[in-house]
Amino acid sequence: MDSVYYEEEKAKRISLIELNRQLKPLLKPYKGRLALGFLLLILATTATITGPILIKRAVDVDIKNSDYSGLMVTAAIYMGIQIVFLILNYLQRINLEWIGQQAMATLRKRLFNHIVHMSMKFFNENPVGRLLSRVESDTESLRMLFTNTIVTLLGDFLLLVGMFGVMAYVDWRLTLILAALAPVILILTYYYQKITNPMFLRARKRMADIAAFLTEYIQGMSVVQIFNRGEQVRQKSYEVNSRKFKIETKAELMVVLFFNTVFFTETIAICLILWFGGKMALSRVITVGTLLMFIQYIRRFFEPIFHLSEQMHIIQKAMAGSSRIFSLLAHEQRVKDPESPLLVKPFEKSIVFENVSFAYKDEDWVLKEVSFELPKGKRYALIGVTGGGKTSIINVLLRFYEFQKGRILIDGIDIREMKLTDLRHYFGLVLQDIYLFPGNILDNLRLSDGSISEERVKKAASIISADKFVSGMKDGYASLLAERGGNLSMGERQLLSFARAMVFDPEILILDEATSSIDPNTEEKIQSALRRLQEGRTSLTIAHRLQTVLDADQILVIRRGEIIERGTHQQLLKLGGYYSDLFKLQFQLAKGEVKAYA
Repeated sequence: MDSVYYEEEKAKRISLIELNRQLKPLLKPYKGRLALGFLLLILATTATITGPILIKRAVDVDIKNSDYSGLMVTAAIYMGIQIVFLILNYLQRINLEWIGQQAMATLRKRLFNHIVHMSMKFFNENPVGRLLSRVESDTESLRMLFTNTIVTLLGDFLLLVGMFGVMAYVDWRLTLILAALAPVILILTYYYQKITNPMFLRARKRMADIAAFLTEYIQGMSVVQIFNRGEQVRQKSYEVNSRKFKIETKAELMVVLFFNTVFFTETIAICLILWFGGKMALSRVITVGTLLMFIQYIRRFFEPIFHLSEQMHIIQKAMAGSSRIFSLLAHEQRVKDPESPLLVKPFEKSIVFENVSFAYKDEDWVLKEVSFELPKGKRYALIGVTGGGKTSIINVLLRFYEFQKGRILIDGIDIREMKLTDLRHYFGLVLQDIYLFPGNILDNLRLSDGSISEERVKKAASIISADKFVSGMKDGYASLLAERGGNLSMGERQLLSFARAMVFDPEILILDEATSSIDPNTEEKIQSALRRLQEGRTSLTIAHRLQTVLDADQILVIRRGEIIERGTHQQLLKLGGYYSDLFKLQFQLAKGEVKAYA
C-alpha cells in the first residue's frame, strides 16, 4: 500500500543534521531575532553564574568583616542581577516564542497546501485523524522543540561551561571531585535514552492511532448507535488506548528510575564536597564562602541533567513528528500540472473519451477502453449497477485520479495539457454525499468567494427552488449551519449543494446521483429546474434511478468498466438488451408508466 500511513511505520527517524536542513529555510527570515535571542541567552546565563559568586563574597568578605553596609550592597547587587535575569529570560522566551509561532504557522500552511493538492487516492488511503496529527500535533511538537527544548539545553550547556570555568579558577581540587562523577552521569543518560527512545516513539505512533480512531468513530456515531455497536466500539477504544498505556507506562517508569538515580548521584556529590571541602575549610585551605559556592554550583550542575531527561520526551516527539512531516511533504502522490500548460478557452465543441482505461491499483481495470463523445449543449447520462465504472469516469474527467491509457479531450486539447484549475473551471459538480462547511448559508453557496454578490447567490437558489426554505429560516442566508449541515434535512442539504454549483455558472454540469435522497415533491422541483438550466448547457448525469434520465439526449450503459449500450431511452428499449431489462426491473410495479414510455 503506497501511503503515508504505511511509510511512517517503517520510516527511519530523521537525523539532527537533516532536521536542521529542513528547518533552516523556515528560520532564515528571522536571523536577526535569532541572534538577539542568543545574545539574551548568554547574558541570562552570565547572570545565573554570578549568583553563587556573590554569595561567596557575602560570606567571605561582608560577614567575615562584620561589614553590614557591604552586606546590604552585596544583597542589593544579588537582587538586581536576579531581576535582570528574569527580564532577560522573559524577553528571550517571548522573542523565541514569536519566532517559533511564525515558523510553525508557515510550516502548517505549507503542509495544508501540500495536502490540498494530493490526489483522491491519497485521501482514500490516509485516515483524517492521522492527517490532523501531522498538521497540528507534529508541528506543535516541533515548536516546543525550538522554543523550549533547544533553548533550555543550549542555556544549560553554556551554564555548565561557565560554572566549570569559575570552579576550576577558584579551586581545581574540588572541581575534580565533580568532574569524576561526570562519566557516571553520561553513562546513565546514554542508557536511559537508548532504552526510552524506542518506547516513546511507539507511544507516539499509538497516539496517532487514537486520534484516527476518535475522528472516524465520532463522525460515524449515528451508524454505531443505530446498529447498537456501542459495546464493540468501546471495546475497540479500550484496546487502542491499552496499547498506548502499556508502552507509555514502561517509559514513564524508566523516567522515574532515572530521576531518582540522578538525584541520588547529586546527593553523593554534595556529600563528597561537604566531606572534602569541609576538611579543607576547617584547615583554612578554602573559605566557607567557597564551600557554599561549590554546593550552589553542584545543585545547578545537576539541573541540566534533570532538564535533559524532562526534555527528552519532547525531543523524541519532535524527531518522530518531523520525520512524518517531511515524509509527507516529500510524498508526491498527487496529480500534477504540466510544465507548459496550454491556454484554455471557453468550452465550444465537445468532450471526447478515446479508449480510456483506468485502474485504481495495478492492472485491475475499472474502465476498459471507454470511448464516447459528449457534444456541447447535450445531456448525457451514465447508468449501470454499482461498481460498473460510472463514478470512475467522472474521477478521471476531473483528474481526481490519473488514467493509465487513452486520452480525454476537451475541444481537442488533452486534459493532461491543462492546468487543474483551468480544467475544473469548466465544471459544476453535485455529489450524492453532500458536504457543507462551517459558517452561514451564504458563504457555503459561494464558498466564501467575496467577488460573488449576494444577489447572484439568491438568484441561483431561486432557480433551484432553494430560496423558499432558506428565506423561511430565522436569519435567512446568514443562518449558521451545524457540522456538515446537520440542522437541515437531507433534501435541503442537496438543494443547497445544487444551488452552490449553479452559483458558479459552470459550462458543464456533472450530477452524481444528485437527487437520490430527495423526496418526490422536491425532486420534481429540481427536475423542472434542471430542464430550464440544461437548455444550451452540457451535462453528464450518473443515475441509478432511470426515471431521472429518461429525457437525456443519449444514455451510456456501463457494465464492468465497458460501455455496452448507447442511445436514447426509446432506442435502448427497442434494442431489448441490458438497459431494457434494467428498466423493466425498476418499473415492474408501475406497469402503466412502463407502457407510457414504451
